[in-house]
Amino acid sequence: MKPFWPAVNKVIKYSNIIIEVLDARFPELTRNQEIEDKIKRKKLILVLNKCDLVDKKEVEAWAKEHNALFVSATKRLGTTMLKRKIISLSKGKTTVGVLGYPNTGKSSIINVLAGRRAAKTSPQSGYTKGRQLIRMSPNIYLFDTPGVLPYKEKDELKHSLTSTKDFTKVKDPETVAFELIKLKKTTIQKFYKLESDDPEELLEELGQKLGKLKKGGKVNFDATARIILKDWQRGKIKG
Repeated sequence: MKPFWPAVNKVIKYSNIIIEVLDARFPELTRNQEIEDKIKRKKLILVLNKCDLVDKKEVEAWAKEHNALFVSATKRLGTTMLKRKIISLSKGKTTVGVLGYPNTGKSSIINVLAGRRAAKTSPQSGYTKGRQLIRMSPNIYLFDTPGVLPYKEKDELKHSLTSTKDFTKVKDPETVAFELIKLKKTTIQKFYKLESDDPEELLEELGQKLGKLKKGGKVNFDATARIILKDWQRGKIKG
């Protein structure tokens, strides 16, 4: 992600307002402290995107404490409030930088704010390749940028859970799936209609149910784990 930092630094430099887009499922994990340290005195709006994938009561206290807005770009929830917030902070010609981790929905939010498909989107992280300047209103412009990870961050588990690393590129999907099951066990049980309680047994039951088997009838845990990660990252598993 290092090559993207020069573009991000320019966006921060020339923007009057910064929107940091977070994943509502993991708001603290998707905060980019390196970006926030660079913002300094600029106006910051924290946006909890994908709010349709969570029980808002679970993160309501966090949102209130950090003055964050709940938004679902795909469901167009909270976007009017976000527009009003931007307008209230704008003075004359204003540039708004939209920043955050890969795959938090930055381009989708820009499309809603601009009222058209101005920024290309994809469920695969790392899709946006460079800066894009998009008009929101006669005096307000939006900067879209690639998702950026902190220089020092190498946590594959965190990146997989927060969808910043695509499920196809995860080196150890079983470990990540086990952690996701521990965090969201009841949700995953209901989604796949499973009865097992132990993470390993649950993964094995799912593999049997989906027919993800190796020769000899043993469950292919790698393939089964990637299915869970794919469904999680694509927003099919909610909760």
